[in-house]
Amino acid sequence: MLDRLDKLERRYQELEQQMATPEVASDPKRLQMLAQERAGLESLVTKYRKHKAITKSLKETRAMLIGGLDEDMATLVRQEIASLESQLARLLKEIKLALLPKNPNDNRNVIMEIRAGTGGDEAGLFAADLFRMYSRYAQSKGWAIDIISMNETSIGSIKEAIFEIKGKGAFSRFKYERGVHRVQRVPTTESSGRIHTSTATVAVLPEADEVEVSIKPEDLKTDIFHSGGAGGQNVNKVATAVRITHLPTGMVVICQDERSQLRNRTKAMAVLRARLLALEQRRQEGEIIEQRRSQVGSGERAEKIRTYNFPQDRITDHRTGLSMRNLPRIMVGELDELIDAIATSEQAKQLEAQAV
Repeated sequence: MLDRLDKLERRYQELEQQMATPEVASDPKRLQMLAQERAGLESLVTKYRKHKAITKSLKETRAMLIGGLDEDMATLVRQEIASLESQLARLLKEIKLALLPKNPNDNRNVIMEIRAGTGGDEAGLFAADLFRMYSRYAQSKGWAIDIISMNETSIGSIKEAIFEIKGKGAFSRFKYERGVHRVQRVPTTESSGRIHTSTATVAVLPEADEVEVSIKPEDLKTDIFHSGGAGGQNVNKVATAVRITHLPTGMVVICQDERSQLRNRTKAMAVLRARLLALEQRRQEGEIIEQRRSQVGSGERAEKIRTYNFPQDRITDHRTGLSMRNLPRIMVGELDELIDAIATSEQAKQLEAQAV
């Protein structure tokens, strides 16, 4: 590990020297590229330099004990050694975490898909609750939300919601939400007070740039039709809704949220690119399975990543075993504590695998 850190520090120094040359200074594009690489190394190099300084100080302090100190001074030196060792252990853990492979998608925008699973109307109402929860969390982070497709019912439930969240780091937070979410509560439509169990599925896809996914025009079948849904002057009057079928994979994307046919097509293509990029990334990792299927399963109650138990005011994440109270606070988008716990658990697993 120290050899790797040495190399990174040398690379950091090389970047600083290159950025100081007139040739690079006069080339904005190259300067920006080098500056980005340097910024990516800066935190780690700073920690490594601090690690070296503490290691040197610890060696010198230990040497003081050899010099025959009186008991009071020796006690102070031992306390200093203990403090330095504690600092070094914490710093080493931070360095190991910083060296973990970064997910290349972490800074991307996100395309999320929420669908009602098992449980009838209650599953749709829960899907609507999840959409509101994620929307409010995104808003708290200053991220923009753009609805691509929304299939709502008259009672306020959602059969399907596809939307984009735009903001740096959005994928790094929302990636932990993909899977089957289970809810246990008494539905508003239940007169006997019986607790129902329902599910909703969540898929989280990193947004793809056009240059990353090559889509041939001849591989697409585009249909234009009249929008459907509740209200609006444009509904069923002007054909603006777009259905795009990707013939090689059979993927179908529908967008009818906008009044402009062009805007609907642009949004539909963004969803298609995200799905194709996710599929290709899974293939490259040796897991040749359909991405959205792998994230959400079949929507059956047993395939859960998290349970929202309203009668007991408890939320449980089954990947980490973490249980938290105060469900109303979580349902209004206060998700940081929950997501942080899952991220920490994932990092611990990576560190454990790295140590083997």
